[in-house]
This record gives sequence, structure tokens and C-alpha cells, in this order.
Amino acid sequence: MRIRSAVAVVSLATAVSASVVPAAAQAAPRVPIGGSTFSNVLVNGGKDIVLGLTTRKTVTITWNVTDPEGPLASWAFLWHGPNTDDADSHLPAYPPAGTCTVSPTDPTTSACTMSFGVDAARDLDHNSLAGTWNVLIEAQDATDDWTDDDVAATVKIKRNAKATVNASPEPVKKGRTITVTGKLTRANWESGTYTGYRGQSVKLQFRKKGSSTYTTLKTVTTGSGGTLKTTTKATKDGYFRWVFTGTGTTGPATATGDFVDVR
Repeated sequence: MRIRSAVAVVSLATAVSASVVPAAAQAAPRVPIGGSTFSNVLVNGGKDIVLGLTTRKTVTITWNVTDPEGPLASWAFLWHGPNTDDADSHLPAYPPAGTCTVSPTDPTTSACTMSFGVDAARDLDHNSLAGTWNVLIEAQDATDDWTDDDVAATVKIKRNAKATVNASPEPVKKGRTITVTGKLTRANWESGTYTGYRGQSVKLQFRKKGSSTYTTLKTVTTGSGGTLKTTTKATKDGYFRWVFTGTGTTGPATATGDFVDVR
């Protein structure tokens, strides 16, 4: 995949059709084509990109490019799909050139950075886009030699999740049973709503009054519509919450603690 101009208006079809990798080559370890090498590729500071229904975020990609002829320009963007030929989306829509600074101690190496905006409502219209995205980097050196690396790094783009909690009765006598309910939902980019996330492991945690530390009491699996329900014994005043650690397609969620007065 090659982008010949930072100001060119490129469609996804044009971008992905510019490189065709034979099946035999796809089975072999991927190496950049050309004279440049890429290193220290980092997307979003090494953190997952978690997006709700209308989330807008600025994503930054940084990388180093080294070329014996000296790098002249470099580009980077994200793409999603099984390979570049069958990519179903890429970000940003029109990749700008990175801002590259030549190393003061090594004229063959430049440190590059580029930032772009991601708008969940505009850029992510299918839930299938949640998961692993690849980083494509391209460079042009002083002799007009071009180097491409279709998978220079990866990053996770995830659907935002929310958790709610309710512990009752309140107040409650010591030793009595407390019922803790709640719900785990996540952003549905297709419907534009938050929908229940079924079959997920969620931790019930408790923090006694006056403490800053939560302790896990048990793990519960979400039911239909992402519902959560369990029971526990009332022992002391404190806060109950549900904690979801996330999956490969969905970000983590922690409910705000619900206080129960034990008498």
C-alpha cells in the first residue's frame, strides 16, 4: 500500500489496491519493502482507543524511520481487516504526512509524529470494527526510494462499556442478606444506543466505610440484557460496586459504589 502525496485525496479502494501480496508471501514473516526501517511505533501512547457513541478523540502515532540515504518523508495510518487488499476501514480518511525531525546525532534517522481525529459517530458505523487495527507506515528517502510496512504495529479500538449497581435493602440489619443487582452495557455503534453485554464475568467488590480499598467478594456472569444479580451478607457499613475488566473488543467499566448502612 503506497501513498504518493500527503495532499492527495485517497479513497480506501485506491489505498488498498496499491499493494498486492501473493499468498506465499503472506504466509512468510512480514518485512518492509524498500530501504527504510521503522522502529518505536506507538499509537495513542500505548493505550487502547475506547469510544462511546459520540466520542471524539485525537489519536497520535509516533515512530522512527531509518534509511541509509536519509528519510525524506513518512506517512502512517490505521487500517482494519484481514489484509490491506480486503481492508474494510482506515483512519484517518485522508492521511497527512507525519512531522519528522532528523536526529541530531544520526542523519539517517528521523523521529516522526502525526495526529488525527476519530469521531465514533462518523468513523465507526459497524460493531465489527471493534478489535485489532494495524498501523501502516510508508517512507520516501532522498533518492525517491519508497518503503512500506503494512503491519508496523497494532492497536485496539474498543466499544465503551458502562456498569450500574444497586444494593438493597438500605439500611439493613447486620447478618441479613443484601441483594446486589446491576447491569453491564456497551456502546452499539450500529444502533446508536448502549445495549446489554451478556455472558461476561464481572467482579462484585466491597469497600468498608473509611477505607479506600475495594476487595473482590465474588465473580458473577451477566445474564440476558447484561443483567447482574447476587447476594451477600451484611457485615459492616460500606460500598458495593461491579467491576468489568474488558475484552478484546470492549473497554473496562466500573460502577459507582452504592453505600449500604448496616445497623
